[in-house]
Amino acid sequence: MSVEDTAQRARPGRPRSEQSRSAVVRATSELLHEIGLRAMTTEQIAARSGSSKATIYKWWPNKYAVAVDAFFSEMQADSPDPDTGSARGDFTIWLRGLFHFYTGPSGRVFAQLVGEAQFDPEVADELRDGLIRTRRAVLEAVWDRGVERGELRADVDRDVAIDLIVGPALYRLMTSRGALDDAAADAIVDAVIRGLSR
Repeated sequence: MSVEDTAQRARPGRPRSEQSRSAVVRATSELLHEIGLRAMTTEQIAARSGSSKATIYKWWPNKYAVAVDAFFSEMQADSPDPDTGSARGDFTIWLRGLFHFYTGPSGRVFAQLVGEAQFDPEVADELRDGLIRTRRAVLEAVWDRGVERGELRADVDRDVAIDLIVGPALYRLMTSRGALDDAAADAIVDAVIRGLSR
């Protein structure tokens, strides 16, 4: 253990602070599912979590930032980096996880968050910086591994390739057109990989 780690562990109040932070994220998730993003207030988050508003604002600038954190925690469980040794396998497992997330209790709330981001730049910033960039980093790693192994074409723009995989999922979520199941995820990845393989 480093000196820095020891100092952090010894710092008074640290375990309690981490416990409070987790309680805030958990309370936010519950409220999002129960009453929705717009109706939820920072006061309600504070009351549900047992934390003060000051504690909440210590970590997040607003309720939208807390909501993004809550969604990131949920999405992490459904869309990890599988690293199967195959780009097709990695993309398929990741997209299946995303579809499971979208069709679960959090999907409707996530759609609200995306919808709100179209009208509120603050929400858009939190969503992009706190959630989308982090999740996209997983797909960038999958793409880079595929290129290094010679599975995928190095002359294809990585961002465009990732858009081709993620885009249909978000389109289906927002428009309710097309299935969001394992078969659909497999078909999307198969179609994209056929065009991007070496």
